[in-house]
Amino acid sequence: MKACLLQSVARIETNPLEFVDMPVPQPKDDEVLIRGNFCGVCRTDLHVIEGELPARKLPVIPGHQLVGVVEKVGDRAARFQVGTRVGIPWLHRTCGMCEYCRAGKENLCDHPAFTGYTVDGGFAEYTLAPETFVYPIPQGIADEHAAPLLCAGIIGFRALRLSGIQRGGRLGFYGFGAAAHVAIQVARYWNVEVYASTRDERHQRLALELGAAWAGDTLAEPPVKLDSAIVFAPAGEIVPAALKALKKGGTLVLAGIHMSPTPQLEYDLLYHERVIRSVANNTRKDGEDFLALAAEIPIKTQTEIFPLSEANRALNLLKNDAIRGAAVLRIQPSA
Repeated sequence: MKACLLQSVARIETNPLEFVDMPVPQPKDDEVLIRGNFCGVCRTDLHVIEGELPARKLPVIPGHQLVGVVEKVGDRAARFQVGTRVGIPWLHRTCGMCEYCRAGKENLCDHPAFTGYTVDGGFAEYTLAPETFVYPIPQGIADEHAAPLLCAGIIGFRALRLSGIQRGGRLGFYGFGAAAHVAIQVARYWNVEVYASTRDERHQRLALELGAAWAGDTLAEPPVKLDSAIVFAPAGEIVPAALKALKKGGTLVLAGIHMSPTPQLEYDLLYHERVIRSVANNTRKDGEDFLALAAEIPIKTQTEIFPLSEANRALNLLKNDAIRGAAVLRIQPSA
């Protein structure tokens, strides 16, 4: 099979992903083998490739937003029939035994595995996953539009939940890439006013097209005080500006898996019971709830399609905020 392989961490500008031939992996026990159709490109892939997340497996095939069909199943896998359309997310497997798993907080598992990071991921023609961590894709959502829902969508949905935003509330988004352009559709469905702060004018226009009440520069102060805000951009310098925009008792959610250092905060920004909290991965329940909601709304993702062989180019564009919506790799398995 063809795959994009990372041999060692490097800046994406050096085009470190190698487009290579590799053996097709074979499913064991509870695993299913997925023949990929489309795989979303995520900023987390950049963090893996550039070493902002400490290397856990090298070489590794990145990618964790894969949509495809079940090609083969392991001896103990019985959940999906061959030919079923499914998606593979970031959370590859959890231990099921630690205190967090037992408490229904598997996103905080002490011994997790992550697709495209600790195990090979979806930038390949074929990918393995445990059947219980694979999602069936709802009918009516095309593969290329479903792919970004599997991380950007699910994480954005969890961030919305953790923000505590209520129907009719005012919510700020800082950064307006793949996750935000999906999350705003959920927020608007909930009758939430969205105020988008992002440095790129193209992303500001997209936010307004998708129903934002206002869009401005990253550090610009919104015209109203916010009930909650979500920082999607991996930039710690945004945190003071986002806190300043909150009402008393407001919640600021940091939605990234990696962020640059946060500057020293004046206590006045936190006073009056403002809260900062992070988002760590997601539970399978988050994914199931979100995909059902995505089909109900229905969510419409905006995608830019690249062939699998051009993963480096897609990631370079993503790093430079040059993707409108979400980048998605088209995978065309060999005959």
